[in-house]
Amino acid sequence: MTAQDRQPPETAPEDSDTNRSSSVISRVTNRDGGPDETTRGDDPITRRINALITNRPWTVVLAFVVLTALFLGGAMVGGGEQEAGTDQFTEGTAEADALEDMQEDFERGERASGGTTAQLFVTDEHNVLSKPTLLRMLEFQDRIQTDDDLRVASATSPASLIAMELDPKATTAEAQYRAIDRASQRQLEAAISTADETRGLPVSTDFTPESARADVAQIAITYETPPMAQTDDYADLQFETQAIADDIEGFDTDDNVVIFGDAILEEETLQLLGDTAIVVFPAALLLILFFLLVAYRDPIDLALGLVALAMTMIWTFGFMGIAGIPFSDALITVFPLLLAVGIDFGIHIINRYREERTAGASIGDAMEITTTQLFVALLIVTLTTVFSFAANLLSEMTRDFGIVAAAGILFTFLIFGVFLPAGKVGFDRLRERTRIPSFGQTPLGNDQSLLGRVLPVGVYIARAVPVVFLVVALVVGAGSAAYGTGVETEFDDEAFFPDEERLEQYETLPEPLAPGEYTFLTVLDYMEEDFEQGLDGSVTIYVDDPALRSDGALREINSSLQHPPEAFKTDGRQADADTILDTIETQAAADPEFAATIERYDSTGDGIPDRNIDVVYDALFDSAAADEAANRLTTDRSATRIDIPVDVDADQDEAVAAARDVADDMDMDATATGQLVIFQGVIEQTTESSITSLIVAFVLTVAFLVVSYWWLEGRAIYGLINLVPVLVAVALLAGSMRLFDIPLSPINAPILSVSIGLGVDYTVHLMHRFVDEFEARDDTYEALLVTVQGTGGALTGSMLTTVCGLGVLYFALIPLIMEFGLLLALGVFYAWLTSLLVLPSTVVVWDRLETRYGSSDRLPWT
Repeated sequence: MTAQDRQPPETAPEDSDTNRSSSVISRVTNRDGGPDETTRGDDPITRRINALITNRPWTVVLAFVVLTALFLGGAMVGGGEQEAGTDQFTEGTAEADALEDMQEDFERGERASGGTTAQLFVTDEHNVLSKPTLLRMLEFQDRIQTDDDLRVASATSPASLIAMELDPKATTAEAQYRAIDRASQRQLEAAISTADETRGLPVSTDFTPESARADVAQIAITYETPPMAQTDDYADLQFETQAIADDIEGFDTDDNVVIFGDAILEEETLQLLGDTAIVVFPAALLLILFFLLVAYRDPIDLALGLVALAMTMIWTFGFMGIAGIPFSDALITVFPLLLAVGIDFGIHIINRYREERTAGASIGDAMEITTTQLFVALLIVTLTTVFSFAANLLSEMTRDFGIVAAAGILFTFLIFGVFLPAGKVGFDRLRERTRIPSFGQTPLGNDQSLLGRVLPVGVYIARAVPVVFLVVALVVGAGSAAYGTGVETEFDDEAFFPDEERLEQYETLPEPLAPGEYTFLTVLDYMEEDFEQGLDGSVTIYVDDPALRSDGALREINSSLQHPPEAFKTDGRQADADTILDTIETQAAADPEFAATIERYDSTGDGIPDRNIDVVYDALFDSAAADEAANRLTTDRSATRIDIPVDVDADQDEAVAAARDVADDMDMDATATGQLVIFQGVIEQTTESSITSLIVAFVLTVAFLVVSYWWLEGRAIYGLINLVPVLVAVALLAGSMRLFDIPLSPINAPILSVSIGLGVDYTVHLMHRFVDEFEARDDTYEALLVTVQGTGGALTGSMLTTVCGLGVLYFALIPLIMEFGLLLALGVFYAWLTSLLVLPSTVVVWDRLETRYGSSDRLPWT
């Protein structure tokens, strides 16, 4: 039996907002299990909302328009800020705070002036160390250092280091240019070999002292900027520096020169966000528009649905502006989720309303039946989804996501639960009084359609082998969950970079869809292939201990670097690290007087002082190496830093574990820090928060559903039945992450807890409709059939719209957003699939158990 088979109430046509039937009667079950005629929707909230929707629809619409204008003002006044890249997740973490403390100790001068750095990569397939190229480097250095607008504090290149070997008194770029220009080829080759041995030339790994050649060289540039300078200011300086390089004959930024720095990286990461939005969002909107057109099949209903979706976005953006929450990579995922829920709500309301209109109900009665039945279901879905979102408040890293998503889903509920029904009533009454044509008004999934014949597959299975199917579903879910525990984790700068193939696909698009220019992929190739390191290629051991002034402190630092882990680059049997010992050794080689001091206080003759260390420190800070020493040792001699390069083939977790082991093995108080350590800390927090959020979301959802169904229907068991398909869907999603090689990251960390809300969205609609149909018929299979053909049709329309429309995020430039799009599409699909296939068998198994073991008076937990 379907909704069309029921006898519709006899109602008079509505000519006004007040001339309508005022009561909607349906069957419910009393606490003793018997049928009882009662009036539905008699709680004061639903009654008042129904009165407003059916009696004063245009007043409701106007109120929502005014609220939308207010939120739009909030978005314009308080919004506009953006965050992208890794900083949005690392700020405030313990590891980041430790790094900041260390920087305050060792870079006080630079931090007070607000400095920043950049690297210029120069390539020459013949030899980047040839005299012409070295002279170009020094010409470049001279021009940027004499340009006051650039505020360059220093610049170091292979050319400047080689020139200082030729002439130690050549301290300016101009003097260094003359030194190299006047040198013979033999002198130049000797200076190259010596400079590499004593200073370490910043050139590619194909360099050998014997050949005196390399393909790539780095020029390190430090800018002295105001303390309050912004990222845009830094990026402008770096791009101006690149322009100067482009003006030098033989340097071409489109060929052999590229500049890179943290400011440019941040700018390009934000640009990725914008380029993704320009392509993906319109594509998503077009697909959503297409599927909504198929679902609604009426231009007025389509327009109402789209306006409601737009209002949801405006309210959420306005809330962010009022709350001062910046837009970021993490929050970009909130809006697809809100679209998914909004599409679902809209299709359900319109579809249910059309069922009643098809059965003969008037406009007011049809909407009253719809809102009476669906308002509670939508409220349950909203609150359970809020719980799944709010569970992310437990982690500071996903807190903004939890706040914005929870607020957004509440807005979605209000807009689609009140505004959309009021607008529908208003326009349908207007259409009755005018000649506005009516288009497709039949509900999705009616029993005469192909969809209506396919949807009941789960009911047919439940009729034939419910126990077997339910056991198989649970076993598959458990296996998928176990498989999913092996999912990998990932978080670093490179996680935000698209691969070259994806970027090339975007570049074929016409303007304005074509992306801007990006340098990070070129730089990444240089770093990995020519310098054998990543963008964050080192870890730091921060030693903060007064024992640094003890006689054995320097020897302990040296010992900590002996026999290093495989994750570190090595120099023989020792880690190839930069320490205060290197500063001492370099100064001793250049200054005979200081070398004598070292020899005097070195009892073993290995070049490491182990007596009267304070005297050695005093001599070092009084020498020409004072500035370099200040970057390795605080002036009060209480803290030092050890920078250890990481092998390019080492995994991030291996490098961080090795750094932590070195720090833990030292007798002095030492801490592992640096970007790699910070990123690993974020990964660990991500794993912990995702598990915690999932557990909290599940517990809150269980409690709420059990209490809700006990309060509304007198059956707590309904809440538990809802969760069986949800658990299977979450388990399938966890297994899919590993199957499709999608690592857990801060962007997609909330997906497992959010998938509970997505799953409940589908099961609650089915379960709530089933309860109504079951109590009216007292036949499980017939109630399930009506439910899946009626509500199942709306679920299918919602699923197709969401999966196809929002799954387009898979084509985003940013890999993390691309992966989230795939997970979102899979999560919605699994929620739909399990609700239609697993829920009927779960209901039938419960019904058989209750029949066998007695009614609710013998089973108090039901």
